[in-house]
Amino acid sequence: MKLRLLVQFLTIGCLLLGINAFAQSKKSQREVLKVLSAHEKEWKEGSIEAFMEGYWHSDSLTFVGKSGVKKGWTTTYEGYKKGYPDKATMGKLTFDILKIETLGSKSVFVIGKWRLVRTAGDVGGCFSLVFRRIKGEWYIISDHTS
Repeated sequence: MKLRLLVQFLTIGCLLLGINAFAQSKKSQREVLKVLSAHEKEWKEGSIEAFMEGYWHSDSLTFVGKSGVKKGWTTTYEGYKKGYPDKATMGKLTFDILKIETLGSKSVFVIGKWRLVRTAGDVGGCFSLVFRRIKGEWYIISDHTS
């Protein structure tokens, strides 16, 4: 009888832990989607500076694009400034999220499509991002955009 109660207690405990982990996973995903929504808004406003606040301020930030692998926040920022020198070139950015997966309590992986609508001609492609929770905030630590 005691063994049966212990098994029931452990089963309930495991279920509660699973429910909590699932809820935390969904919360992390919602928070990351808010960062991406802010990115769309900041880009539309023509502020690469504000857009870059969602990236990890570190020399370890990795950006992979058509010109290869670049390391560091400053290098990534300078690349964006060079490629998009004014608001007209930036246009309106939209994301289409295809997959979002929580990798642990502090990491989220996102795959999606991006599109710029602008007078200079529309462009778009795909991206994969790794977000990490650092000091309570979500930052992109790796960006592969094509």
